[in-house]
Amino acid sequence: MKVAFVSFNFGEYCVRLASGIAQDQDTSILLFLPNREAEPYLHLLSNSVALRLFDLPRGRQALQQVQMVMRLVRQIRDFNPDVIHLQLGHFWFNWALPLLGNRPLVLTVHDASTHPGDGETRKTPQWIYDLACFRARERIVHAPQVRDLLLQRLSIPSSTVHVIPHILIGDDTATVVENVQDDEPLVLFFGRIWEYKGLEYLIRAEPMITSRVPQAKIVIAGRGKKFDYYRRMMVHPERFIVHNEYVSDEKRAALFRHTSLVVLPYIECSQSGIIPLAYRFGKPVVATTVGGLPDMVDDDRTGYLVPPRNASALAEAIIRLLQDRELRRQFGENGRRKVNVKCAPELLGHETRNVYRRAIRLKAGERRLA
Repeated sequence: MKVAFVSFNFGEYCVRLASGIAQDQDTSILLFLPNREAEPYLHLLSNSVALRLFDLPRGRQALQQVQMVMRLVRQIRDFNPDVIHLQLGHFWFNWALPLLGNRPLVLTVHDASTHPGDGETRKTPQWIYDLACFRARERIVHAPQVRDLLLQRLSIPSSTVHVIPHILIGDDTATVVENVQDDEPLVLFFGRIWEYKGLEYLIRAEPMITSRVPQAKIVIAGRGKKFDYYRRMMVHPERFIVHNEYVSDEKRAALFRHTSLVVLPYIECSQSGIIPLAYRFGKPVVATTVGGLPDMVDDDRTGYLVPPRNASALAEAIIRLLQDRELRRQFGENGRRKVNVKCAPELLGHETRNVYRRAIRLKAGERRLA
């Protein structure tokens, strides 16, 4: 089975998933990734995966975008894959999908629709993403809730939407390091700072948290525009450690190793790669009951689930974990065991190959009936 795996984002995710898929000796996979997405993770790529790098022009460089897309189309057609696996899609590439002929297309839908405040994704209109979704023969999502939302929004057969968990990402040498400085327990908010991430509710929770755990500090790490809006909300700015910037993999590992727990106060969500990352480092998670998060957090086992937009409930869950070191250790170990089983690359690679085979089999059946 020959697979063309195409993505314009998610470098680490794609490298790890393609490597998991390629563990089957009967599968030949050609991975297409932009240079800047792939380069930090080339050391993780399996020798069984062939790689085709390309330069990704800026969105407004229309001529360069068209040239890039046409080169990709030619390279994919030359490879002559049995199936094409596309991640999310791309404004210009989605228009070119008909040029790839009737080869079966598998699409991973990372979000059922664009998130509030997500300026990067909203640069591409939702209906452009939907072009690929309608053209796909099979779709993959990472949580049952995303599948349900997708089926509510689009008229596509439910049998063509497959739930496969988000692959394990993060440092392969991740170790559990509990912050030994009892005078400074750390709470980590990590990732892009957009409206749907609900950071304001964590900021509102801070006075309640520090009134009962005076030494606690909240670490905010990730890029986000207009961060002054959040700074103005901080009652005690000295209780926050802010890294409003791109966070390297090395710095990311250090943050997760030394935090006490990870918080996702989202008000809307599909799924999250942050939760498997937290579990990989043996950290408990406090998250809201939105999107696919309840499928990823086992309440009172790997962390706590709280209602969205509820700073008091968020604070109570965080305080309970901060005040109980053994509970943090137990939840973190439960999370580590869960992610090592559920999100292992070899397992997800196997499940993804099954989706490919289904797409190929159904296409062959159609040809016989024609």
